[in-house]
Amino acid sequence: MLREGLIAVVGATGAVGREALAILAERGVPASRVRALASERSHGLRVRYRETEIGVATLDERSFEGVGTAVFAADAATARRFVPIALGAGAFVVDNSSAFRADPGVPLVVPEINGDTVTPATRLVANPNCSTTILLLALEPLRRVFGVEAIDVATYQAVSGAGLAGIEALVRETRDGLATLDREGPEIGWTLPSSGAGGVFAEPCAFNVFSHDSAVDAETGVNGEEKKMIDETRRIWGDATISVTPTCVRVPALRAHTQAITVTLSRSAIEGEVLDALAGGRGLEVVDDRGANAVPTPRKAAGRDEVLVGRVRPDPGEPPGQRGTHRRWCLLASGDQLRKGAALNALQIAGLTTVQAIA
Repeated sequence: MLREGLIAVVGATGAVGREALAILAERGVPASRVRALASERSHGLRVRYRETEIGVATLDERSFEGVGTAVFAADAATARRFVPIALGAGAFVVDNSSAFRADPGVPLVVPEINGDTVTPATRLVANPNCSTTILLLALEPLRRVFGVEAIDVATYQAVSGAGLAGIEALVRETRDGLATLDREGPEIGWTLPSSGAGGVFAEPCAFNVFSHDSAVDAETGVNGEEKKMIDETRRIWGDATISVTPTCVRVPALRAHTQAITVTLSRSAIEGEVLDALAGGRGLEVVDDRGANAVPTPRKAAGRDEVLVGRVRPDPGEPPGQRGTHRRWCLLASGDQLRKGAALNALQIAGLTTVQAIA
């Protein structure tokens, strides 16, 4: 439901904040209704908004006066400090950080899946991790029709998941790597130099694939991104027993995450049934042309509201059942993590844009 008052975007100069502003502009929200907020170092900057620009104000204790909706696109520390202030000023708050995702008193919401958990009395909603959102949106139609018992997923995550600094790192390292190749010949490609200490990632991101940069639990070997996918899937679906086995990596894509998913259904299905279920999924578009090998890719998904799903096929390791049915299915999904994985999902929760339905 749309709240009266101003719309505040906290973290307006970051990758997700800029995307939130772009979506508000696309939806025709006048600049006079938008308050762009960021840290003191961004004070005085101006960010593009439709055919004009809006100034960025410093986030402080008075920032939420007159604000009806506050979308936080900042880090967890900022959210923990300023979300209570926004709530105290009477704003409805959607937070994109990890600060409140595990709080049982705060709904964790993907509108197409559990939007009914947001009621007129709700004041604060947490936005899930982008990888979780893309995964569950791709699988929700299958869960509704067949049930889901287990998920195995490998993610191929764009560098913009680490913000503008990740984008800048990939562009810089790619430029430097290509210059080195031009200067020293293609043989150097096997041993391109690292970008050096102090980079955004511990590993070079250009011409490389590496384990997700979140911290790894020394006992379990599970990294932070993987744990979020496990915990948040169980919470959003309300299923504490579902098996989720993720492996998260970074790839040299600028934006949009891709996931290779193998899902175990609760009951067997034939291929046509699986495709029909996906085709009816909200917020999805099926891209699955075997003849042309046309499947979801980050380039196709970038800038799109929908999550793309395709490469649908039965698990070749599972013998078919009666009528050629299978319980285990493989698919590929690509989604723009700055949009549906973050900014768009938050604005949908806030009622500032509609839930997409692609038939």
